[in-house]
Amino acid sequence: MLTGKHVAVIGGDARQLEVIRKLIELDAKISLIGFDQLDEGFVGATKVQLSQVDFSTIEAIVLPVSGTSSEGEIETIFSNEKIILNENHLKATPKHCTVFSGISNEYLKTIVQAAKRKLVELFERDDVAIYNSIPTMEGTLMMVIQNTDITIHRSNIVILGFGRVGMSVARAFHALGANVKVAARENHLLARVYEMGFQPIELDQLANEVSNTDVCINTIPARVLTATVLAKMPTRCLIIDLASKPGGTDFRYAEKRGIKAMLAPGLPGIVAPKTAGQIIANVLSKLLLEEQNNIEEEQS
Repeated sequence: MLTGKHVAVIGGDARQLEVIRKLIELDAKISLIGFDQLDEGFVGATKVQLSQVDFSTIEAIVLPVSGTSSEGEIETIFSNEKIILNENHLKATPKHCTVFSGISNEYLKTIVQAAKRKLVELFERDDVAIYNSIPTMEGTLMMVIQNTDITIHRSNIVILGFGRVGMSVARAFHALGANVKVAARENHLLARVYEMGFQPIELDQLANEVSNTDVCINTIPARVLTATVLAKMPTRCLIIDLASKPGGTDFRYAEKRGIKAMLAPGLPGIVAPKTAGQIIANVLSKLLLEEQNNIEEEQS
């Protein structure tokens, strides 16, 4: 249990509601910042403004999946309050305070480091990424069905990247009867692609392998769908780019050629916010419980 542990949940979307429910279940003391327009009442959680928080009592800070902007602003759909987290807020916390965020950027890393606090990027963890690949895969299937006029069965699918998301997506399309090619750089990944029954493509040979592609799904956070590659694609091809912004596609050139290309990061929070929130909540609660046990052991 997290009885008495003071956790500040700052901003976010519907996924954070599952985090709040889990923290209440574990008996944590919760301050909600950026939730003043939330109609749902949480017994055991208190809505406050950032300026009202006594950070000297905060033992954990839970930020949204997006973390902060490059200026420190935190997005929230449940408030119009402009929330900016800065170095002074973190310095006021106890030394054992941990900051949890889905992803991070230079601003967040800099202020956490300056305050000498610990930053945990949940989406860098294998368990979170693998769990999240499930709603990502389902959302990708939905987008392909909605934006094409052919069946997935017997269609020609090219997937770029064979990490945690790429593997789940490839498996799903293959199970539905698609002809699946997977492009990757590393030889061990290409070997795994072959072992799982997909056609492997060396990434530097991609331009030679896309001439008959119906759907291309990118998971690589680098410019891999260049103008050179796009020039070899049929204009009927649909591109779903799952990589984080700005994606791995030359969207300008794709539009010029008449290829429909869609940037779709963060699908779990769009197509299955409850499940995505539960994934974050379960992993976060385990980490908080581990930290609490370590603190108690050190004090005993």
